Amino acid sequence: MAKWGQGDPRWIVEEREDGTNVNNWHWTERDATSWSKGKLREFLVGIIVENEAGRCQISELKQVEGEASCSSRKGKLIFFYEWNIKLGWKGIIKESGAKHKGLIEIPSLSEENEVDDTEVNVSKKKGDGDILKNLMKTAGTAKVREALGDYLKALKTEFTVGMILPTKATATQELTVKRKLSENTLQGSSPVPLGVRIPTVALHMTEMFDTAVEQLYSIFTVKDLVQKFSKSPAILEAEKGGKFQMFDGNVMGEYMELLTNRKIVMKWRCRNWPEVSLFFFQNTMQQLH
Repeated sequence: MAKWGQGDPRWIVEEREDGTNVNNWHWTERDATSWSKGKLREFLVGIIVENEAGRCQISELKQVEGEASCSSRKGKLIFFYEWNIKLGWKGIIKESGAKHKGLIEIPSLSEENEVDDTEVNVSKKKGDGDILKNLMKTAGTAKVREALGDYLKALKTEFTVGMILPTKATATQELTVKRKLSENTLQGSSPVPLGVRIPTVALHMTEMFDTAVEQLYSIFTVKDLVQKFSKSPAILEAEKGGKFQMFDGNVMGEYMELLTNRKIVMKWRCRNWPEVSLFFFQNTMQQLH
């Protein structure tokens, strides 16, 4: 067995400060369905095509059915998406001023087909207006496929931020590049911020517990009660700035504020999360009766 810090560079295992997902080897998955529906609406609704005969515009997203997800495995991103999309369009014939409406259907947008090969069907309601229908079948279809391509680019770049963690080798390369840049930068130049945005969300909940606030407060601050609740060893320093570990070390964090029987503020993370991924928890308690 090699000593600590020594080893063959061909080995998969490497030392990671965050202690998680070494070399991005483990499978991680993120649901992109809700995000995709918003992006498809953003890219498709409002498309305008025009020629000397008429002008058409995609006016609404009537239906979007399907799902999308992104998975990471062995440092590679794998995308899955399958959509059935229906759009409403309207147009006007310039010479007569006649207005017409119709539908655009994309029955199968998926990773199995190239965007340029994606089927786009254009129809219109009864009556004249073939000039506008032909405009949508030619220029309109091209614009729709271009918008679908923009959605896929966003899915593979914007949505995937933070999914691939940098390996130790990558971090070393980045450090070398930064040093070279700093050597070539004129003295007095402003520093350029580096890093990536990590998506966050705020969750507010109100819950009622059939117990006294003293008991509820103790559940988060008394070691014996925490161990009884979690059925596993725990370490607690119940004071401001004190550290804690629960569920046999799988959850760790710090008490940021403690007001006896009134308020608990803490930050915590699971052991296998990156160090920058933290959950901030504030529990404000009030006795109702």
